[in-house]
Amino acid sequence: MAIKAGDKIPSVTLRQLSSNGLQDLTTDSVFGGKKVVMFAVPGAFTPTCSAKHLPGFVQNLDKFREQGIEVACLAVNDPFVMKAWSEAGNADGITMLADGNGIFTKALGLEMDGTAYGIGTRAQRFALYAENGVVKSIGVEKPGAFEVSSAEVMVGEQKA
Repeated sequence: MAIKAGDKIPSVTLRQLSSNGLQDLTTDSVFGGKKVVMFAVPGAFTPTCSAKHLPGFVQNLDKFREQGIEVACLAVNDPFVMKAWSEAGNADGITMLADGNGIFTKALGLEMDGTAYGIGTRAQRFALYAENGVVKSIGVEKPGAFEVSSAEVMVGEQKA
């Protein structure tokens, strides 16, 4: 069953490649005691993800920060790809989370089968807002859509 408003974010370890090297990050450390918008994409460097999804959050990052909200991006990719995508997308200030084996994505109940496209199991396109590790709102896209998980929608959803 997919995660919904009122549910606690599952405790899972993700990976991140930063200037300090490869790091394990628990979802408890990412979400605990904070306001966080996390958006997920089927894959780094894919068309909608690179042309619309990530750029929208980069452009609206200051609006989230003004509300005390941190922004994280999740993909079923490795941490090296996520770092390269962050650099290519000028995404400084966005926490890029690699869910290489899709464990967190599956725990959220938001995986998709991309085998027909040669990409295996990936995350559905979605965005959620959580406070202290509890989901307050979530928008999950229909296949091929980009309507409910954009930065512009998520900025409007939050009440500081």
